[in-house]
Amino acid sequence: MIERDHPVLSIGAQCRLLSISRSSFYHEPLGETEVNLALMQLIDRQSLDTPFYGVRQMTWHLQNEGHGVNQSA
Repeated sequence: MIERDHPVLSIGAQCRLLSISRSSFYHEPLGETEVNLALMQLIDRQSLDTPFYGVRQMTWHLQNEGHGVNQSA
């Protein structure tokens, strides 16, 4: 969508035309860490077994399994 080597329009001008900030054009998402991916898999597996678990029960379950997690506000 944005051409880095556009002969007339700078990247800033192209971003203005598209109504996006220049920083969002340059931003590259880091992705998830291995720890987060592993926790998400555990949560998914447990959710299939106990779909009635809420945040508190899932937190307690993960803590009982030895994971250092807590509830976020």
